[in-house]
Amino acid sequence: MVMGASGSKLEKALGDQFPEGERYFGLENFGNTCYCNSVLQALYFCTPFREQLLEYYMNNKNPGDAEENLLTCLADLFMQVSQSKKKTGVIAPKRFVQRVKKQNELFRSYMHQDAHEFLNFLLNELVDILEKESSAAKDSPQSSSPEKVPNGPVQPLANGVKKEPPVTLVHKNFQGILTNETKCLRCETVTARDETFFDLSVDIEQNSSITSCLKNFSSTETLNAEDKFFCDKCCSLQEAQKRMKIKKAPHILVIHLKRFKYIEQLGRYKKLSYRVVFPMELKISSTSDDVDTEYSLFAVVVHVGSGPNHGHYVSLVKSHNHWLFFDDENVEMVEESTLQTFFGSSHEYSGNTDHGYILFYEGLGAKSLG
Repeated sequence: MVMGASGSKLEKALGDQFPEGERYFGLENFGNTCYCNSVLQALYFCTPFREQLLEYYMNNKNPGDAEENLLTCLADLFMQVSQSKKKTGVIAPKRFVQRVKKQNELFRSYMHQDAHEFLNFLLNELVDILEKESSAAKDSPQSSSPEKVPNGPVQPLANGVKKEPPVTLVHKNFQGILTNETKCLRCETVTARDETFFDLSVDIEQNSSITSCLKNFSSTETLNAEDKFFCDKCCSLQEAQKRMKIKKAPHILVIHLKRFKYIEQLGRYKKLSYRVVFPMELKISSTSDDVDTEYSLFAVVVHVGSGPNHGHYVSLVKSHNHWLFFDDENVEMVEESTLQTFFGSSHEYSGNTDHGYILFYEGLGAKSLG
């Protein structure tokens, strides 16, 4: 296919409806880098993240000093797309991919990589860079100028309160809080531990939905036999009930469907092609503030292929009420109904191997349950 051919086709398809200031670019594949391209498209169309990343980059870019890192490579790539004179086309994310391979040997080979592992690596790496820059800015003599401090000026802390780690733009968008509750069945003491997350990995079942997967994620599990819980109050191992609850829902909810399962008898991973319906709108209840957060689906990373060690990744993205399909260099417009073809297969030996793998939902605001 001629480069840019799909671009001009897309411009024709959108016509007068082409969103003002928006850009739709395919990304070149450098030998099995579709895992990276599909996640980058989803993150680019996560508008608050894109805008905050570009704003941070503009405010903190000093041409003379900063050495290249994953954050600067990602912001450069986003900048290249958003500032392009053309509305559509193809960009080669060469520097970004080289940086990823330099940072993490996992992604160096030409083997098929996992898009979810890549997303995790990328978000955590960005947090590390932002936190280091934030503490360096606080320690530098010029730190009195508010622009120098990442993510806005830091408020002075009263009475020497312990410094909290900085809240980066990754935390602002993706971080939620889970509460892990364990109840001892002997003394009924409840032990609660909070943990943060950037995405939720959920087990899947045949002919299910995201809502039922999330219910199972939060369902009560009994710890007995060799899984007994050490209760501090009883000072011994006891039977207990354990459950995970969402305490605080994130602004951007990322749900990873656990489609690759280790099968003991086979001694390897197998891909589960189960049909799991993901809705366009989703409601999540948070325990901390008794509110329901309403979410709207805006991106899906799809795994294409029958097994975990080979295949391809593509993504579907919603932008200005249009759905677009990104397959490396190619970009085309699709109907919303196309998403149903990526739910999975209701019987195991189906010819369809294109399955939703990572879902991105954006919060529309909280509604009180009162």
